[in-house]
Amino acid sequence: MKHKLRSNCPINFSLEMLGDGWSLLILRDIIYFGKKTYNEFLASEEAIARNILADRLVQLQDKGLLVKKPHPIDKRKEIYELTEDGLDLVPILLDLAEWGAKRVAQKDLPHEWLQAVRKDRNALIPRIQKTVRLGGSIFGESATNSHRSLFSEIKKKIRK
Repeated sequence: MKHKLRSNCPINFSLEMLGDGWSLLILRDIIYFGKKTYNEFLASEEAIARNILADRLVQLQDKGLLVKKPHPIDKRKEIYELTEDGLDLVPILLDLAEWGAKRVAQKDLPHEWLQAVRKDRNALIPRIQKTVRLGGSIFGESATNSHRSLFSEIKKKIRK
């Protein structure tokens, strides 16, 4: 990161690295849903504007949280993957999800997933990181490889 920080406060540094809510939603889409392309991010229900999405993707790359690579199948497209620094944000996103789940009254929350995280958070973090590193995600089935969602694997264990 080349720009001057406002202060040496670690919270300020974290906020400057993450930018804003759009950046966190892009990271969420990769980790939770396995999204990798510009159009997949654009299709998220929060309806990010094209110019903001393009800007945030560049910022996340500049900050070392994402890398852009050629799409393995369609060479006209590019895919975005988390770097190791980006993968280190998994615990933060789990905490944000937990905090939000306690405060939102939605019937369609993934209650089984939230219970699994509450029960075994520390063991899940490296599994999530490994799954994403290998091209998978928490909820999304990977279209480009044989990875099932991490949640489908965990549900099988919960039900045994």
